[in-house]
Amino acid sequence: MKVKELTASHVRIPLRKPVKHASHSRTETDNVLVRCVLDDGTEGFGEGVPREYVTGESIDSALALLERSSLAEQLDDCLDFERAVGLAERLRLAPVPGDDRNCQGNAARCAVELALLDAYGRHFGEPVSSVTRLLAPELYAPSAWVRYSGAILSARGFKARLAAWVMRLYRFRQVKVKVGMAGYDDPARLRVIRGRVGRRIDLRVDANEAWAPDEVVARIRALEPFGISSVEQPVRHEDVDVLAAVRKEVRVPLMLDESLCGPVDAERAAQRGTCDLFNLRLSKCGGFIPSLRLAQFARARGLLGAQLGCQVGETAVLSAAGRHFAASVADLRYVEGSYDRHLVREALGTKDLTFRWGGWARALPGPGLGIQLDERALERVTVRKVVLVG
Repeated sequence: MKVKELTASHVRIPLRKPVKHASHSRTETDNVLVRCVLDDGTEGFGEGVPREYVTGESIDSALALLERSSLAEQLDDCLDFERAVGLAERLRLAPVPGDDRNCQGNAARCAVELALLDAYGRHFGEPVSSVTRLLAPELYAPSAWVRYSGAILSARGFKARLAAWVMRLYRFRQVKVKVGMAGYDDPARLRVIRGRVGRRIDLRVDANEAWAPDEVVARIRALEPFGISSVEQPVRHEDVDVLAAVRKEVRVPLMLDESLCGPVDAERAAQRGTCDLFNLRLSKCGGFIPSLRLAQFARARGLLGAQLGCQVGETAVLSAAGRHFAASVADLRYVEGSYDRHLVREALGTKDLTFRWGGWARALPGPGLGIQLDERALERVTVRKVVLVG
């Protein structure tokens, strides 16, 4: 069974409210949506979320990269799902000049990879979560349920107190707080939030590259009294090597996000000792399979673990892919995603994938991603289309 058509679309997804953190503020997101059609008419969809401040990709550069990549010649005939998974793992996009981290096509690659896995999964009757069983059996731990963590973004003052109460009343087990925003008193916010959520909730923070190298130790130490369990990306990627020394001066584990976009970053982090945890976001890391390989790497190198993260503006496609990842991969320390109806105005799916009370959500059995897209909603958000194959 071969791929007959491959089409990439620029979709613009409006958010329900502005989302702000130390690196960026947005009211909408421009995503790449890829549709794959097999010889027998089976369809599959994949999604990527380009971010210039993360992987150096924009919506324009992602689409241009897909157009100049030799995709058709890589799409071999697949007689079973295992061979389709091999095809998806071998998928390569055209090189990007100056990309020494080999990550400036990750969102585009993720969209194509997920579309292939979804289409072939549907054809062969296999859920995308089977990829973990096939490629990483030592990590394969199927679960009927996934439990997501909550998040407090830019709220402060009364809104921070209210947000903390909501987290507690909603019975989240884990909550992430965005810190490092200009004009915010982070210790005061954490004091308020910890006081409202109580001591039982696992509280962690994400600085989104906000702090300078000479202040990061003091910033983290000021937050340690509030029982935080990790600090995500405290400095800019350009300054990431300083974290090797910082780790020796603080008690809380450090997690890489913007500085962990693929195997090049992972090797450098391990060699230089700059982190304890990886944040794996499917789009940022190049897809389901590259993220799975990074989880294997983290375990092999003895890291404390990994977080399955998400990106602002993911639709039902990436939400479903993240669900399959979380429901099949063992030892994920934190799980983020499936914010659908809480965050985006057009989730694109016919079924609501938003997590429920306590952050709980059922695994998706498949086949493929196990979702259907709303064609009318897709038409409303599509800006342009590019034919890649067919």
